[in-house]
Amino acid sequence: MKLLRSIFWLLVVAVLAAFSVGNWRPVEVHIWDGLVVDAKLPALVIGAYLLGMLPTWLIYRATRWRMSRRIATLEAALAAPTAALSSSQLDAAAHKTHEAQ
Repeated sequence: MKLLRSIFWLLVVAVLAAFSVGNWRPVEVHIWDGLVVDAKLPALVIGAYLLGMLPTWLIYRATRWRMSRRIATLEAALAAPTAALSSSQLDAAAHKTHEAQ
């Protein structure tokens, strides 16, 4: 599985590098009337992608944290010793069952 993940990221980096080499030109970004920013096209594309990934990544991390806390709580509840019934309590319960019939 780690091999597939490594191959995937290697392909992403290769495509990104090829895109950057082919499109390395300055682009004017007009933010407000008097504010113009000159940036390279690959920097804008990569920045927009990372900015778009941020909310998804934050939701993923929050969900994972919440689930790990929930699992830890359930595991702690399972590990807690349950009250063991003594033989006299079992006998009393059996006797009540027989009387009810």
